[in-house]
Amino acid sequence: MKKIKHRLLYLATLLVWSMFLPAVQAGALQDFDGQSKSISDFAGKGKWLVVMIWASDCHICNQEAYAYVDFHFAHADDDAQVLGITIDGQAKKADAQKFIERHKVNFPSLIGEPADVAQLFSELTGVYFVGTPAFLIYDPSGKLRVQQVGAVPPELIENFIKQNTTASK
Repeated sequence: MKKIKHRLLYLATLLVWSMFLPAVQAGALQDFDGQSKSISDFAGKGKWLVVMIWASDCHICNQEAYAYVDFHFAHADDDAQVLGITIDGQAKKADAQKFIERHKVNFPSLIGEPADVAQLFSELTGVYFVGTPAFLIYDPSGKLRVQQVGAVPPELIENFIKQNTTASK
């Protein structure tokens, strides 16, 4: 009974706070040319979509970027693609652009304000965004299948895609 009361209190608190937090505004994500974009512009196109949420000053993001460039190169014409979303925001857009150039990022990347990206992550997953890198994996139909905060070796994603592609056939 005590557990149920705590859970109800928690849900009521979330409901109250959600009334004060506006939904993520349309146009919260943009490409680097300033055009409004969303994850749905990329998901559900018949391929797996690996969304990597990154920041230009994230040490792990800088370490992993090359691996995801290679992943995208190896899979983009076949079964999967990568979409980058940076939380650098407009104030650090130049830093984000330098990250893309330094790592020779070959996949599309969007930019959003940190609070907007965090809220989007929470709305999509039901869990709080705690930092970068973070990953969202969408199946070919556009259904969000996995969310993960922290480093993820691309080999694990390849295995997940292989297992879940085989399972659905």
